[in-house]
Amino acid sequence: MKKYLIKSIFLGTLAFLSTSCSDDFTDLEPESGSTYDNFWKTEDDAIKSVNSIYDYMDDEDMFARGFFWYINASDDMVTGRTKGEADNIKNFNVNGTEGYTYWMYPQSYKIIRRCNDVLFNVPNVAFENETLKNRLLGEAYFMRAFHYFWLAHTYGDDKSGGVPIVTEENMNEPAGSFKRPASVIDNYSQLISDLEIAAEKLQYFNEMDPADYGRPHKDAAWAYIAKAYLYWAQYDTSKYEKVIEYTQKIINSPSNRALVDTNNPEEDYRRLHSYLENWGSEYIWSVNSGLNGGSKLPGIVLENKGWGKYNGWGYYMPTRELYEAFEDSDARRKVTILAWGDKFPYFGEEKIYTSENSKSGYQFNKYMYEFGLEDPVGNYVNTDGNDPTTLYNVPLMRFAEVLLMQAEAKIMIGQSGDMEINLVRNRAGLEPIMGATMDDLKHERRVELAGEFSNRHFDLVRWGDAQKVYAQPLHGNAASPLVDDSEVIWESRNFDPSYMNVWPIPTEVVRASGISQNQGW
Repeated sequence: MKKYLIKSIFLGTLAFLSTSCSDDFTDLEPESGSTYDNFWKTEDDAIKSVNSIYDYMDDEDMFARGFFWYINASDDMVTGRTKGEADNIKNFNVNGTEGYTYWMYPQSYKIIRRCNDVLFNVPNVAFENETLKNRLLGEAYFMRAFHYFWLAHTYGDDKSGGVPIVTEENMNEPAGSFKRPASVIDNYSQLISDLEIAAEKLQYFNEMDPADYGRPHKDAAWAYIAKAYLYWAQYDTSKYEKVIEYTQKIINSPSNRALVDTNNPEEDYRRLHSYLENWGSEYIWSVNSGLNGGSKLPGIVLENKGWGKYNGWGYYMPTRELYEAFEDSDARRKVTILAWGDKFPYFGEEKIYTSENSKSGYQFNKYMYEFGLEDPVGNYVNTDGNDPTTLYNVPLMRFAEVLLMQAEAKIMIGQSGDMEINLVRNRAGLEPIMGATMDDLKHERRVELAGEFSNRHFDLVRWGDAQKVYAQPLHGNAASPLVDDSEVIWESRNFDPSYMNVWPIPTEVVRASGISQNQGW
């Protein structure tokens, strides 16, 4: 299903489904009155209500780049532009008042509220097509769980607790009555339950009508069950068995999820990161994008002002540490990163990479395919440079990550993860490894998923590596005249794992809802 269709149906028609102006950002009270009360009558009402739950997926403060401010904390990139608030986030010098990251929390709960409305009301709507009814309910379960997943690991742990659990059963309790569960484990348990129900109700991807592409499917539900268990496993290692179980479901799925691999490593990896593979075999879940909206990440990482041809924003520049993490023969490096002096296609012509703003002397190349085509603006790229989207659906989960999650879980319980790791390495044109260790897994996860929403920062956190890694300065490309003789582009940072494993909940949310702030913040 195309995002633009969802939005066109949603706007205006379902304005009343938006949450009210209550002071409680945990669970904003529903709109009351005849409009809301009389709405839930027909199949068409149910379809419109479900379409509304996809709003905010491409919002500036969500997956256009909102959560990327936290991913930017990793050692793979630097902010790129001089922005004091962004620098404070990267340096863990935050207190919950930051505007860049404020809206992720309340907007996530707004979508959760819409999902709750669907799950409360749609079961009572008469349908001629029960299969459609089940699918719509499955979508609501999936989307509620998806947003809880991001809230849970961003703001919840086993010290300060999880994030408030609001469902269709308790959503109408008074504002301010929702408390944090004792542990984020409660969130993982709840969202996994939602995803299990979603998987039962949703279709396999290969069963879907192309008009519905972009809606969740069984493999996406299983993938996020696996990832939730992977994150849970940092508190309970027995959950690695569940990671293996659910990733295997995807590997065996009749939807034929598989790596894009035609034995042309650089060409395959380049094609993978383009609109040509939006719905290809590696697709699991993404931000639906196009000429009228979507994730802005492709334009956000583009050179500031795009060498005079497009309004690139110039953020999130790769570090030398990331560049050198790739083996010399790894085809992924050239596709992932532009280094000073590299040749690349841009607006249908060959260009040599230089920069007037990159602090590191590198740029992410992973999102550049559409900009490389002839006459891209209006054909492959949004005409509005203030909304720099492309036809490429920015991935949130893909099959390579499924393989790497399985490999990690196997290694952690003493089994071999060689097969899964080597499938990923083979696609990159690399020799297989034998007896893969966690160090091997960490390396493959870093280079395969660099610059994506897979979340390198939280990988370092859950592995217990963040404090050591962030104690080292970050370096730039000495070939760039913008990098000084020290080659240090970001000083070492003090990461305190006693409380910095999670981020502060926005202070206004804490004030309005009465929930407790994360310890240390």
